[in-house]
Amino acid sequence: MNIPNKWREQFPHALIEQQAIGESRADVFRLRRDNGTDLFLKAEPLVEHAELADEIERLHWLQQQGLPAPVVLDEVQENHHHWLLMSAIPGQDLASSSDLSAAQIIDILANALRTLHQIPVAQCPFDHTLELRITVAQAHINAGLIDVTDFDDERLGRSATDVFAELLSTRPTIHDLVVTHGDAYLPNFMAADGHFSGFIDCGRLGVSDRYQDLALAARSVERNLGQEWVRPFFERYGVEPDEQRMAFYCLLDEFF
Repeated sequence: MNIPNKWREQFPHALIEQQAIGESRADVFRLRRDNGTDLFLKAEPLVEHAELADEIERLHWLQQQGLPAPVVLDEVQENHHHWLLMSAIPGQDLASSSDLSAAQIIDILANALRTLHQIPVAQCPFDHTLELRITVAQAHINAGLIDVTDFDDERLGRSATDVFAELLSTRPTIHDLVVTHGDAYLPNFMAADGHFSGFIDCGRLGVSDRYQDLALAARSVERNLGQEWVRPFFERYGVEPDEQRMAFYCLLDEFF
């Protein structure tokens, strides 16, 4: 692996393993050190619409809030890439954990989201409100970043501009703003010893409608645990599901 020179010199005997889980545009690697303390590397090309700089800002902010997330140890720009070196969060992600029951996963996910959503929005400097997100979605279309072959099954075969028109026509009028994770799929929540241990992949964290998180979390629950666990997730979180907003924010996710 062609990692930055300073880290190759710093960790000459480390084993570097590329991570396959997740759908981030960045490459992620586990750095296994002789002392048993793993670190993680993240690399992203230095191009327009890159998100790694955003993630670094958000990881610093989460640490200031006392919320569990990777600690930024170093960052480097080298070989036309932006590199991040960060600490590892203990445990396994909620999509991969082999020692948690479905009920435990639901409980950990709902509690983690509630904790994040209870932070006063005035404390969060990151704006991910709908107006901005739609503007970014349009910019992603214009930049040719949308992979239409990766659309959800019900939208396969349609163009990005056609799906975007549907997005605009179904835009919700209710906006219940909270601090959201922004990419609230099960692989982005970690657990150790049966308890939540941290948020990862935080580059889209910001103030948005709570259904930015609830919609993606519910879809992830359905895919990983089964439809029968979606209702218990909302019950544990403490709201009645809003089907229209759930559908909209899943549609919005097609552009990110």
